[in-house]
Amino acid sequence: MSAPVYQRFSLDQRAEHALTLVTFVVLAVTGLPQKYVAANWADTMIRLMGGIETTRLIHHFAAVLLMLEVVYHLVSMGYRLFVRRVRFTMLPGLSDASDAVSAFLYNLGLRKVPPQGGRYTFVEKAEYWAFIWGAVVMVITGFMMWNPIATAHLLPGQFIPAAKAAHGGEAVLAVLAIILWHLYHVHLREFNKSMFTGTMSEHEMIAEHPLELADIKAGMARPVVPPLEIKKRRQAYFPVAGVLAAVLLVGVYRFVTFEKTAIDTVQRVNSVPAYAPLTPTPLPTPRPSPTPSQAQLLPVWDGNIGLLLGQKCADCHGVIAGLDFSSYAQVMKGGTNGPVILPGNPDGSLIVEKQSKKHPGQLSDAELSVLKAWIAAGAPEK
Repeated sequence: MSAPVYQRFSLDQRAEHALTLVTFVVLAVTGLPQKYVAANWADTMIRLMGGIETTRLIHHFAAVLLMLEVVYHLVSMGYRLFVRRVRFTMLPGLSDASDAVSAFLYNLGLRKVPPQGGRYTFVEKAEYWAFIWGAVVMVITGFMMWNPIATAHLLPGQFIPAAKAAHGGEAVLAVLAIILWHLYHVHLREFNKSMFTGTMSEHEMIAEHPLELADIKAGMARPVVPPLEIKKRRQAYFPVAGVLAAVLLVGVYRFVTFEKTAIDTVQRVNSVPAYAPLTPTPLPTPRPSPTPSQAQLLPVWDGNIGLLLGQKCADCHGVIAGLDFSSYAQVMKGGTNGPVILPGNPDGSLIVEKQSKKHPGQLSDAELSVLKAWIAAGAPEK
């Protein structure tokens, strides 16, 4: 006849534990290197995980999974307490404080027998509530770091580095508690397979949970509830649990999408060459000058001839030969020797004859050409 075994954990409880285990390990592996980023081992781990951005993405994904697991845990725990009427044996009491003292004395050799445990020992209760406390701290501080802009709007800026310190410190404490406390009590002191198999042998129950074994044999551990009563309780519980779960899931969604972080809101700098020689600033292309009309090309007295002769000839000829260059009419009148300008006949004009030889007010060749063209055009005034 095989030794009797007793159910310790249901399938959904073991699935919860497995998910919590995986997310905790991922959070530790991706979180601790970020806390000790200056260490060589941390830098190596971050590079192996694909860089800091990928490490943070994995860390955030595991955090969301853990929050979803917490939502499921609350709903399933409510089902057991309200529908199944299972005793809330995880709640600590004065007996747990007494058991802690008794265990301390037993470990020192001052007590002959260890304290007897019920469904959960004081050690397991301490671990459970430490996890609850740690989850609350990590969610609050994680939100503050994930949403720094919103945090700075509600709280002084000093709270953000304080949240980072608390988040990292709690992470180190949690990892050490798992390694030094949980692994020792569950695997090293005596390997406990119940979280994997779901059952414990009678020998293990006597050693670890004798009070629960006594309740099981007395029929007091799991009260039998009539199916009709179960149905009524489900009808009352499921709507409430659905609303609670929806509110919590919306909270998780808002946690993740509350804002873009400060890193995301800074515009990325485009990659540019390290050396880019400057080129001379190009000068504007000059517009082509408008082509002057034929009228503008012909010299006239009022345009340029009067000014030219006034500068070159007026100073002398106001006295010499009675020739006045002050106006068009006076020039055309001539001087003592008669007209000096014969319209249409530059070669017969006295002024051209005089300027073609050496003369005190000698015109340049270009100026003389303009003067000849003016006379040839009929010596127009305007």
